[in-house]
Amino acid sequence: MDLFDHPDNPVPEGGICVEVTTVDGRVLRTARWMPSHRPLKGTVTLLQGRAECIEKYFETISDLRARGFAVVTFDWRGQGGSARLLRNPRRGHVDDFADFVVDLDTVMREVTLAHMPGPHNILAHSTGGLVVLLAARRLRTQIERAVLSAPLIGLGTVGLPQKIVCPLAATLSAIGLGTAFLPRIGPNASTDFAGNPLTSDAARFARNETVLKARGDLEIGMPTVDWLAAACRAMRQVSGPDFGAAMPLPILIVAAGQDIIVSTRAAEAFARQTRSARYLEIAGSRHEILMEDDLYRDQFLAAFDAFVADGALESVRS
Repeated sequence: MDLFDHPDNPVPEGGICVEVTTVDGRVLRTARWMPSHRPLKGTVTLLQGRAECIEKYFETISDLRARGFAVVTFDWRGQGGSARLLRNPRRGHVDDFADFVVDLDTVMREVTLAHMPGPHNILAHSTGGLVVLLAARRLRTQIERAVLSAPLIGLGTVGLPQKIVCPLAATLSAIGLGTAFLPRIGPNASTDFAGNPLTSDAARFARNETVLKARGDLEIGMPTVDWLAAACRAMRQVSGPDFGAAMPLPILIVAAGQDIIVSTRAAEAFARQTRSARYLEIAGSRHEILMEDDLYRDQFLAAFDAFVADGALESVRS
């Protein structure tokens, strides 16, 4: 459960790494830091995407701390340093995205709200963004605002189209093949920088690959049939005609203009039907905006700063 320190990716100083257990008995690895600079601006709870781990976000954690934020982050069940769900630890699995909502609720209750200073905001990437949308009603009583980086609201153009992937995953799950891999039909990431769909920044790409090669136990492979089926149900839920209109949480969606992992157009459509949402598209960026070249990454961080600062001013006025 400790954080992995590597010369190319050192652990930010002052971190506290602890286990928490969900109501359904899943052990999650969490970590938290106080800010490295003042004035104190509150706490950001940082949510990863699929197949990621805490170590991948050390740079972003340091950036947030330098801005005056305390940071909480954790590994979702089934990935990183948290408890795996299948006998084969490399299978990225979940039965239902409601289980991820349980993970988030557990960390918010036992770590973020219990130990860290307010006001509270969330920064979530990809799958983490979809979980935030599913949990928005509860989160509205806990946080001020959420910033979603390339949220998983629709599948991108990697592999087969969503209109084929989702029915196929549902059918295979129904006939008992839920824990099997579904290679080649869903979103995946290359381990070779050339042509990878994640980032145009070679140094950050190499850093992340170095960490996973050194600590293979933090890595998982393709999603299972059940993971994809669960993702499809969750995407269908948040894309419903009434979901966005009833969204109680102020959110900023930052989409990547060159994203082929998730659908940028689906994120834009969601923002259009959601009164509490703002939308920004960073032209030229690939899927992992926070792992991108500074040209794109700095735009994201500037948007984050402005959106969270607006929320802080609203809190003061109210």
